[in-house]
Amino acid sequence: MNYFLTYSIYVVILSLLMGISTWKLFKKMGYNPLFAFVPFYNYFIILKETEHSKWWVVLSYVPIVGPIMMTAFHLFLMRHFGKKSFVQTLLTILLPFIYLAAVNYSKDPEVEKEDDLYLTEEELASKKKDTFTGSITFAVVFATIIHVFFTQPFGIPTGSMERTLLVGDFLFVNKWSYGFRMPMRPVALPFLQGTIMDTGQKGNPKDDPKSYVDAIKLPYSRILQLKKPQRHDIVVFNYPQDSVHTAIDRKDPYVKRCVAVAGDLLEMRAGRLFINGKPEVILGDQQLQHKYIATTGSQLDIPALYKTYGFLPVQEIQTQNGFMYDFQGLTDQTAREIKALPQIIDLKEHIWEKDSAAVSYKANAARDAYTKNIDTTQSIFPINKKWNQDWYGPLRIPKKGDVVTLNQDTLPEYQWIISEYEHHHLENKNGKIFIDGKEATQYTIQQDYYMMIGDNRDASLDARFFGFVPEENIVGSPMFTWLSVQGLFKDSGSSYQADTKIRWDRMFKATNTGELHKTSYWWVAALILGLFFGWDFIVKLFKKKKEEQ
Repeated sequence: MNYFLTYSIYVVILSLLMGISTWKLFKKMGYNPLFAFVPFYNYFIILKETEHSKWWVVLSYVPIVGPIMMTAFHLFLMRHFGKKSFVQTLLTILLPFIYLAAVNYSKDPEVEKEDDLYLTEEELASKKKDTFTGSITFAVVFATIIHVFFTQPFGIPTGSMERTLLVGDFLFVNKWSYGFRMPMRPVALPFLQGTIMDTGQKGNPKDDPKSYVDAIKLPYSRILQLKKPQRHDIVVFNYPQDSVHTAIDRKDPYVKRCVAVAGDLLEMRAGRLFINGKPEVILGDQQLQHKYIATTGSQLDIPALYKTYGFLPVQEIQTQNGFMYDFQGLTDQTAREIKALPQIIDLKEHIWEKDSAAVSYKANAARDAYTKNIDTTQSIFPINKKWNQDWYGPLRIPKKGDVVTLNQDTLPEYQWIISEYEHHHLENKNGKIFIDGKEATQYTIQQDYYMMIGDNRDASLDARFFGFVPEENIVGSPMFTWLSVQGLFKDSGSSYQADTKIRWDRMFKATNTGELHKTSYWWVAALILGLFFGWDFIVKLFKKKKEEQ
């Protein structure tokens, strides 16, 4: 069932509920009771009778925004019939159609007439409070519209994109870069991603209260898709293997660089990336960076190094003869400079051995060296290959229309595509593969896929671990950095916490151009602030003149 057909069914159901629970109230207001069943027009009448802006009716059934506006319209209607107490307001919000029906079918509901000339001071104060509450509600709705349908703020809490995007950068994401993905959970709390709150590490994340109603859902649909993600684009997407949230648009957001598109052949050789057999192209805003292991005779001054280089995630381990340091994200130049320090005995780039099937280095305080630890949540994709971060592939990125062979060797590569991303029932039993109950030796890919990898590749949980990113998970691309704060997040890859300070030189700079020197958007910020305060001044001046007349 397509998106707009499902959406229309929801509108019809809501209109029926509205009509059944309010037809008598519409009759009391002097209208044909059948109007209570007519989508949009029923709420238009309520706005007209309660003297609110009638154009608000266009927001009645908009995903996420619609439930907020409907609640406001129901409150307007109940207040029009004198239901203003705290309990009555709460019932209208929590049990909308039930309470509306209770009032509708009560003995004799009547419209409460108001005349400001005969209102008490307390009633006038209450009316002003309602007006203020309405203004706040509309401000929240307006911000929600911007957040859901145009651009969304996004913070960088980890160093996986370091030197391009820094820990503590805050971005605005353009949701129309690759066509707008329609909301899939229309009933949700605004501004929240997946959960209302984190109940803690001891509890099961699946039990955390959700910010959306999972039972009310719409299928995936994307409109006005003028282009798709290209190689080198920085892309925001929903983490494909998020097991907590079934809703695609509510999975955790990630930001990485798109290094390979559908149909490409990707390979990592000794930590260097190759696409279709050719070395990757390095853009102006990228820097090749690698992992190094240093041994020293004495302790390094990590704060001083951080101040010099700005970004230096590091793990420190004391050994019998000195210290061992795990540096992630060193450029060739930075590595040469650190190697020249007097405390350094040895500094070597760390490259995983070919066919070692290792996933990460993790420091163990009980030992004097690094050990290989397999973490099942970060195992190399696909799990049956002896690949690692530095020796990976060759792997072909699936393209819509590809017909792939299914057997026990290829199944780990395609099982998530079939069962999770393209929503088929997959079974593997007695050495045979079944899709939707039928034995299958081939499968036709139904959408394009991408490989998203962090620029800081030795400190990045990316597609090498969680696999292909489906097109339906793509959110958009960053536009510009609106705020950058050093030391706001502690990078999990670092033992050093930087002092907190604002990076003024990064603010309002474009983020997704590939150029070393980014375009500044300070003038946009100044223009928006000027328009906001200028408009506010003009409105106040107009009101003052009107009152004087």
